[in-house]
Amino acid sequence: MHTVAIVALDGVVPFDLSIPTEVFRHVRLPFGGPGYQVRVCGLTPEVHAGAFRVKTHHGLGSLARADTIFLPGIMDLSAPVPPALLKALRAAAGRGTRIASICTGAFLLAATGLLDGLRATTHWMAAEELARRHPAIQVDPNVLYVDNGQLLTSAGAAAGLDLCLHLVRRDHGAAVAADAARLAVMPLERDGGQSQFITHVPPAPEGASLEPLLHWMEDHLHRPLTLQALARKAAMSERTLSRHFREQTGTTPLQWLLHARVRRAQHLLETTSQSVEAIAAKVGFGSLTTFREHFQRFVATSPLAYRRAFRGGLEGLSAGGRSAPPPPGAPRRTRAAS
Repeated sequence: MHTVAIVALDGVVPFDLSIPTEVFRHVRLPFGGPGYQVRVCGLTPEVHAGAFRVKTHHGLGSLARADTIFLPGIMDLSAPVPPALLKALRAAAGRGTRIASICTGAFLLAATGLLDGLRATTHWMAAEELARRHPAIQVDPNVLYVDNGQLLTSAGAAAGLDLCLHLVRRDHGAAVAADAARLAVMPLERDGGQSQFITHVPPAPEGASLEPLLHWMEDHLHRPLTLQALARKAAMSERTLSRHFREQTGTTPLQWLLHARVRRAQHLLETTSQSVEAIAAKVGFGSLTTFREHFQRFVATSPLAYRRAFRGGLEGLSAGGRSAPPPPGAPRRTRAAS
């Protein structure tokens, strides 16, 4: 089973510590089994976490047996990073272990030198300080997370949820990630990049005026829906509809529709044996070429490569307990902030 080790130091941010603990602990695979084993590791058996103290059951030695290591944020950026942690992280990186940070946990990862020459992020309030201390890192304060493959960093607070769900999605596919998102009561899509990791169209806020229209659009993705047709269905002018769409969904009717069609296609590619041509028609793309262009734009790979990677990962795990890797040639992802 994939083991996630979460490092808890004195001064750990409790919210950041709880995010990977709860997300990965509740992941369930299609056959019902757990997706991850979670261990909270500390330098000492008990650590200070602000208003309370946390007891840890594992030491830093557990990092040597982890598949993924998480570094939650720390409250005091002036506190020295324990040499034992730096040594353990560098050794883990040398073994190919995946290492991710949440919020100011990026300062711990940066102290190892592993992020030098790479793009990274942290809480926007700490981004300038991270860049000052580590000029070799390309600090981007405007994104929710940065995925460099083996090394990942996220912005503060809820961005840690985005990163965790992204990793679940990378490991086990969209269907498992969607279930994890529902358990976390997390919106399945946040404004910005990386929407390819969401399989279901998020409903509008309860009681929002566009809610009935959005559900109707979901049910009629196969039809050639124009702005004029949508305005007529909503009983409002095209201009008014576009304004309400922007206010309530953060995007335009056309972009929302394209995202919805691609997400539906992802789900069908993962869960059915229908041909790519049949799926393109079923989700409302007028031609296979148009479907491939939009799929490539949103998912950064082709429909066939996506199916090979994620349908295979859902049907069965390898002997080593890992799911299929990301599609060959797919670029490393960065989730843009809203």
